[in-house]
Formats: sequence, structure tokens, C-alpha cells
Amino acid sequence: MTKRKRVAILISGRGSNMESLIRAAQDPDYPAEIVTVVSNRPDAPGLARAKALGIEAVPLDHTKFPSRMTFELKLNGILIERQVDLVCNAGFMRLLTAEFVNRWLDRHLNIHPSLLPAFPGLDTHQRVLDSGAWITGASVHFVRVEMDAGPIVAQAAVPVAPGDTADSLAERVLAAEHRLYPHALELVASGAAYVIDGRVLYTTPGVPLRAAMISPPPLTKSEPQG
Repeated sequence: MTKRKRVAILISGRGSNMESLIRAAQDPDYPAEIVTVVSNRPDAPGLARAKALGIEAVPLDHTKFPSRMTFELKLNGILIERQVDLVCNAGFMRLLTAEFVNRWLDRHLNIHPSLLPAFPGLDTHQRVLDSGAWITGASVHFVRVEMDAGPIVAQAAVPVAPGDTADSLAERVLAAEHRLYPHALELVASGAAYVIDGRVLYTTPGVPLRAAMISPPPLTKSEPQG
């Protein structure tokens, strides 16, 4: 078996997407292993969640550093010490400098709760509802300096239901995220998805080279959620 990629997950909150990645990586055939979880908020519930799943959990309080650069130098040191190959943002609520982004270029993933490039930024679900869109979803993309930009690895489509609120829509999108992120990380860690000239290409037979992958398909009430 090819050596598994060593992955660090960056969080700021409860870590539900973090947990989906950790559980996927418990399969010995999965091409990535989660070696550490780092939170810029020492009180993030995701730290305890990671420990309970047997993963190292590192609090790195950004407020204790005199500058963004010194925080990122420490963070980068943690990643290097643990011989990390790939970094996954999972609810990490810090914008990173160009220096850090470029240091991990094409080795750093983020998940966003919309079908990018539509609705980047915050308050995503309410903005989707206000727009009148009938389809939304989630995207996993490589990190770039611009927020919620970068080559898209995979996307999941989620229908907007009549009567949806921002909370009800967020709940269904999050369920799709939990299936999408492990799928996207598997593509990258296995080498099936990679970046060439700012676009993601795929080695998987039958996948159009410039096409976003719609996976998983939208859930229905009759489908199992687990």
C-alpha cells in the first residue's frame, strides 16, 4: 500500500467536519491519516472531540501572539514537526497571510457551505435564501490568499426547500459536508485530484478534466443519513 498522507486539521469551533475526516481516516485503506488537530481557540469543543477519538489536540491561542506572522510561524512549526503533508481547514475562522498560504500551496484544503464561486464569505445560507436560489451546497477547494477562492476539488449539491430557514438549510448542507470532505481529501491524498495551472484535474477515468465533481448526490428523506 502507498504511504498514507499525514494530515493536520485546523479548527476554531465544535469540529464536526473534523470528526468526519477523522472517522474516514480510521479505515486503514483510506489514503490519509490524521496526525494532529490545532485550534486557534483553546476553548474550542473540537479539541476534546479530537482527543476522544485518539488524535493529538493542540490549542494555539492566536490572542497570545504579538502578530499574525508570529502565530503563523508557530503554527507552521507544529506542522513541520509532525511531518504534515496536507492541511485541512474545518471551521478554521482565521484568514491566513500570503506567506503561509504560499508555503502550503496546493497542499491546503478548505470547505465552504455554498457552491463556489457563488456566495463566498459569511452569512451564506441567509444570502442563498434571499437570492431565491433553489440549489445550494458545499465546496472543497484548495486555499488561496483570497477568501473562499482557489481551485475546486469537489462539490455537493443540496436543494433549497420551500419554507427553509437559514438554520434548516444549514443543517442539510452540513450533512452533505460531512460526506463531501472525506471524499475530497481522499481524491487529493490518493493523487486522483491535483492542480495544474490553477485548475483541478483528475486521474479518475470518466471524470471530465475541468468538471466539478458532484458528490455526494443530494440527500432525500428516504436515504440513510449515517
